[in-house]
Amino acid sequence: MKTLLHPAYIPNIRTISILAQQEVMWEVEDNFQKQTYRNRAYICADRGKLMLNIPIQHVGKDQGRQKYKDIRIDHSENWQRQHWRTLQTAYRTSPFFEYYEDEIAPLYEEVPEFLLDFNLKSIAIICDCLQITMPKEKSSSYETQPSNTLDLRSLVDAKKKYQQPLEPYTQVFGDRHGFLENMSILDLLFNEGTNALSYLKKVEVKTQK
Repeated sequence: MKTLLHPAYIPNIRTISILAQQEVMWEVEDNFQKQTYRNRAYICADRGKLMLNIPIQHVGKDQGRQKYKDIRIDHSENWQRQHWRTLQTAYRTSPFFEYYEDEIAPLYEEVPEFLLDFNLKSIAIICDCLQITMPKEKSSSYETQPSNTLDLRSLVDAKKKYQQPLEPYTQVFGDRHGFLENMSILDLLFNEGTNALSYLKKVEVKTQK
């Protein structure tokens, strides 16, 4: 049985753990919703948990809801340079930043038009770093209760809580803030390197409202 997921921006550890353990199909026919991991990610910085947010172009209320796949990125400010500089500042002293830097940097060097396309590209780069297969299958229609799939689309909800805590690993600023769990996969990758995949395969995902 395949697992249905929303493509998120450099997804969190729980989401990527699904890619490491199961067959995945991407939900691409849903409506865009605010305050989700569709356009935000969290990293561990010197001051604690820090959000990286991709600005999007907003449409008038008269146009109703927009499909996720139709959401355009707002490039009026150079958010990509800001995100990359923030990542460099947060992780340049981590054990594996230099090891993956050349693979991650190109993500912030072009000007993507659509959020969904950019997110899928970010996931493809992460899959390459982890040496796992990037899922290609996408949904063809939106189903509230999809059949023959494990529905884990709720993982895109930034407010979702989890029953099972993640196993702590060493973080750059862990001595200041303690362990911050379920950060962007980049946090695990830059801190654990080649051990990241083994860590992901042990993650158990259980969500609760």
